Amino acid sequence: MEFRTIVIRSSNISVVAEFYSKLGLIFEYHQHGNGAFHYACTLKNITFEIYPLLKSQTTADTSTRLGIAIENFDTVLTAFSPEQILKAPHQTEWGEVAIVQDPDGRKIEIYRT
Repeated sequence: MEFRTIVIRSSNISVVAEFYSKLGLIFEYHQHGNGAFHYACTLKNITFEIYPLLKSQTTADTSTRLGIAIENFDTVLTAFSPEQILKAPHQTEWGEVAIVQDPDGRKIEIYRT
């Protein structure tokens, strides 16, 4: 078993895609059929997509927490403003991690590989 798709929703998908691009993700802007335009990137076997909010949503879900392991840890962290870095790099039982916050308020764990 493995995950294949992760979808987050935002009221400002271009700003959120720009934020995640700082992690090294390369997005395509497209749509499927008559569906909503959105950003998508594939990392190994997982497709990560950023869609607009549903009509029934007024704000993005901020309880979703994502984690990503990256090779250029120190360089990537310099791309984020001090306000975006919620927790500076620190050692945990899972390795060295920093926590940043995306424009919608989601916490993103960045791990050193």
